[in-house]
Amino acid sequence: MTVLKKLNFDNLPTPFPCTACGQCCRSVGDSSLTAYLSRGDGVCQYLDEDTNLCQIYENRPLICQVENYYKTHLKEKLSWEQFVAVNVKLCQKMQQ
Repeated sequence: MTVLKKLNFDNLPTPFPCTACGQCCRSVGDSSLTAYLSRGDGVCQYLDEDTNLCQIYENRPLICQVENYYKTHLKEKLSWEQFVAVNVKLCQKMQQ
């Protein structure tokens, strides 16, 4: 499991607007990047389904750290605003 210490993201214009709905954690089986987190039914093994919160939040994998993942893997490919816009659309689609 790849874990990254918290980085300084003061240069990002806004934080990612997560609503803590838990839908992304209920879909880890849909991606090869997160499938290893599945408890066998596509739901993350670390999701507390009563609260929609991560049971290992402070030590969660890099793929689950939105700002850190963006900074590490995607900042050269698209702007933060573009990244947020694409992911907000995906979040909204998963919440339907």
